[in-house]
Amino acid sequence: MLNELKVSNFAIIDEIDVHFKSGLNVLSGETGTGKSVLLKSLSLLMGEKASSDMVRSGVEQAHLEGFFDLSNRPDIIERAEEMGVEFLDDTLVVKRVIGANGKSRIYLNGSLSPLTSLRDLISPLITLTSHAAPLIEMTGQHDNRHLQNKTYHLDLLDQYSANLEKAHEFQEAFHQLKDLEQEIADLEQNSQDREQKLDFLKFQLQEIDALGLVSGEEEILEAKVKRLKSSQKLQDFFTEAIESIYSADDSALVRVHHLLQRAQDLEKLDSSLSDLVQTLNQSKVMLEEVTLEVRNSVKNLDSEEDLGALEERLNDLRRLQKKFGGTADEILSAYDRMFKEVENLEGSDDKLIDLRNQKKSLEKNLMNKAKELHSRRISGAQLLVEGVNSELRDLNMKGVLFEIAVEELKNLSHTGISDVEFLIRPSKKDSARPLAKVASGGELSRILLALKTVIGASEVPRTYLFDEVDTGVSGETAEKVGRKLTQMAKGQQVICVTHLPQVAAFANHHYLIDKAQSQGRAAMKVRLLKPEERTKEIARLISGEKITKTSLKHAEELIQEFSKI
Repeated sequence: MLNELKVSNFAIIDEIDVHFKSGLNVLSGETGTGKSVLLKSLSLLMGEKASSDMVRSGVEQAHLEGFFDLSNRPDIIERAEEMGVEFLDDTLVVKRVIGANGKSRIYLNGSLSPLTSLRDLISPLITLTSHAAPLIEMTGQHDNRHLQNKTYHLDLLDQYSANLEKAHEFQEAFHQLKDLEQEIADLEQNSQDREQKLDFLKFQLQEIDALGLVSGEEEILEAKVKRLKSSQKLQDFFTEAIESIYSADDSALVRVHHLLQRAQDLEKLDSSLSDLVQTLNQSKVMLEEVTLEVRNSVKNLDSEEDLGALEERLNDLRRLQKKFGGTADEILSAYDRMFKEVENLEGSDDKLIDLRNQKKSLEKNLMNKAKELHSRRISGAQLLVEGVNSELRDLNMKGVLFEIAVEELKNLSHTGISDVEFLIRPSKKDSARPLAKVASGGELSRILLALKTVIGASEVPRTYLFDEVDTGVSGETAEKVGRKLTQMAKGQQVICVTHLPQVAAFANHHYLIDKAQSQGRAAMKVRLLKPEERTKEIARLISGEKITKTSLKHAEELIQEFSKI
């Protein structure tokens, strides 16, 4: 909802600050006071291109600001945040600065933004990829692109025919189909690359297999190589130890043996040597055991693996580490990953067959759904045409015939197989033509009013701007226009420029557009009317510039009568 509009130095606007409210907001004023200028400022906040002639003469810049309450439009907040717009609350502030040189800058909540972002947030057209609902919908001389858009026609028809949920489900399934088709295309396109990759992976697996890696093998190999590289030192030590303990003529064992023999001989003469004999005998045994242990170590050293073979295996391991990185354990992990990838690649042909079968099944299901939607749209279109034409007759558009063309497409689209377009016959003798090529701004306004009356209010709250909705109507028809606007304004915000007292009398909030002199030149003013001021303005709309007692009384009667509705 548009809460506030601030405009300065724009055309004949010096400075205005208008606070709009929910319900039916009516704008009135004498001819030439600037109503079209006000609507022009709103259309610029919707994304219309700016030009230098819009800047008030004598100043460098025009400023336009719109303050929108988005508390009921979380979809717009989400889209804005995706664009990088930040929110402190549920308010969106749109600001446009137009320079005298024709250049324009746009700010969304203070952040400089492109024109496309503004259009997408405020007044997006429904596209093939998005059902974004507009925040403002304008019909009249400035902007009627929604009502002229075929996709919007389809959206309105689906809303009337209670197809929105089915259409949404179809759209989701259609996107699934497109994703499936892309996956199939990728698999088909990458067939050759897949074979090359498969060959390469198998080669790598064979390379790892050939080495026969064991978890933790690197540490084991390094320890063995280190030991073997020091084997000569060990051999020298063992040789020296055997010689010192056993082999030499003066070895420790020979000496201990000699001492033991002498001690045994002397023990016969002196029994006190018995302890010494026992000790020497123990020493001899220990030396013999040490000798045996050293000899066993020599045997073990001789049976060690070949150093060259171990070094070669260690080099093979390190070569694999350069390819796959890390330790032997990490190489084995890479092996597992590659093995699984090979399984997936080898199963891709089966997957492709499965995906193609899924595609056929989904296409068949979608076509059935599309035909059902198409049938419902044809039936709904017939009823909608009858209802809209009845409303158009009430709105003084007698002779004008509203039609809906529902053509069947050969191929599936995201909306099904239906091509929907709203058409107009200016008379029975005329052929039906698209709205954009036939209807005027005022006619489009009344057509939209008729459509919304028949279809009902939008599920998504928005602001409707009507210009020229009362063109060519008066009396009873004018009252019907007012009633329909009131009906439409329930749960919505409607802003309507009018010249008709019957329409103005229905207003929940009535604003007067006036022109006054400011610093020697005309300047437009907008203000919310108090009850007594409103009565005078409606009386002016009834009788013209000269307000009479009769017109005042009539105005009071209209206000009292329509306030009960």
